[in-house]
Amino acid sequence: MTTQALVVIDVQNAIDDPQWGRRGQPEAEAAIASLLAAWRERRLPVIHVRHDSTDPKSPYRPGTEGNEFKAEVSPQMGEPVIDKRTNNAFIGTDLMDVLDELQVRSLVITGVLLENSVDATVRMAANLGFEVIVAEDAVASIDRKDRRGKHWAAEDVHALALSILDGEYARISTSAAIIETLP
Repeated sequence: MTTQALVVIDVQNAIDDPQWGRRGQPEAEAAIASLLAAWRERRLPVIHVRHDSTDPKSPYRPGTEGNEFKAEVSPQMGEPVIDKRTNNAFIGTDLMDVLDELQVRSLVITGVLLENSVDATVRMAANLGFEVIVAEDAVASIDRKDRRGKHWAAEDVHALALSILDGEYARISTSAAIIETLP
């Protein structure tokens, strides 16, 4: 049986900073918390990814309140925390070493922002040969403006980003359905 790890990406206080604009998927943290509870109950591997921005203006920069994990999804003792400085959790980190040590070949990926760090990490994981599942209710997006000036609601950004990942890079599911399949 393949060990499946839960990966929680960038769910830090910084995501609530007003500079991001309107965020969709207000239920994402609760869905991540339910996945965390299921993983912990079954003693399956959980990996937290923390964005340590090098931008002095970023709410994600180390040493600020924004850099702290949100309380409802905070790591517990013994759960690895991967510190990253790019949008991809594999670049410049020891994530691959941790996954190899845990003998993980399947990842359930959650977090923020779907169209940024989650997307970059999902694509890389798939390219590295991992089975990847994205919990659609445990990822969040923000309103975006495209290069032509058109405004896209977070809900539309979310739906499009999931549809682009679906099939080629990941299987899209819900947190409830994922939990139902756990041993």
